[in-house]
Amino acid sequence: MSTAFSPPFTPPDRLVPTLRQDGYAVLSPQGVADWLGAPLAQLEALHVDWAHLPADEYLKDGGRYRTRRHACFTVDEAGVEQVPHRAHWQPVEYNALHGGMQRWFAPMEAATVAQPIWQRLMSELGKVTSGLRGTQRWYVEAHQFRIDTTDGIGRPTPEGAHRDGVDLVAVALVGRHNVKGGETRVFEASGRRGERFTMTEPWSLLLLDDARVIHESTPIQPLVEGEPGWRDTLVVTCRAGAFQGD
Repeated sequence: MSTAFSPPFTPPDRLVPTLRQDGYAVLSPQGVADWLGAPLAQLEALHVDWAHLPADEYLKDGGRYRTRRHACFTVDEAGVEQVPHRAHWQPVEYNALHGGMQRWFAPMEAATVAQPIWQRLMSELGKVTSGLRGTQRWYVEAHQFRIDTTDGIGRPTPEGAHRDGVDLVAVALVGRHNVKGGETRVFEASGRRGERFTMTEPWSLLLLDDARVIHESTPIQPLVEGEPGWRDTLVVTCRAGAFQGD
């Protein structure tokens, strides 16, 4: 069995400087709570949603291992505003497997996006992105994912190591159960340096400067054969100018 490396956690007050220096940063669950100024229990209350995500009907590899919901927002100094539900679209340059498709995923639950902790999370991610690129309006997409081991293996990133064509990518581990694997790998987009680690604690948060790094997560398999296993994540992207596809 391969060694599981712990994430290199960054203190919340060093978040933007670390992103500028390394192209990525990881907050511990307590670091996330301190960064948001809210108890972790408020974030954990969102987790119930992940048990009822609809199937992803667009997987080109024929898999049945992914369920998800999707929502879009604009975030600026005036606040967080949800926009009308829209398709998720990426160019093939950033997603060779699913790029060029208008993918209409089920919308996130209205009660979830209305939660103060959700609004706070979106707002703070916008501030981090402004710390990298300058203060402006951000076009934000949020994806709730569950990757399971129904068919023996689940692939968090079936497209492989990739960039998303945005300014900031945030990946929160919401939970994992009876799985091995799911290692996070971050590589320089123009260089040889890379990092690997496994997020195991709920609400650990990886933030990536998408212009500088490439990322992926390795497949998961069940720890105990014959018993269900899953890995839940929240992926949020922030992009300047417009949503992709506009």
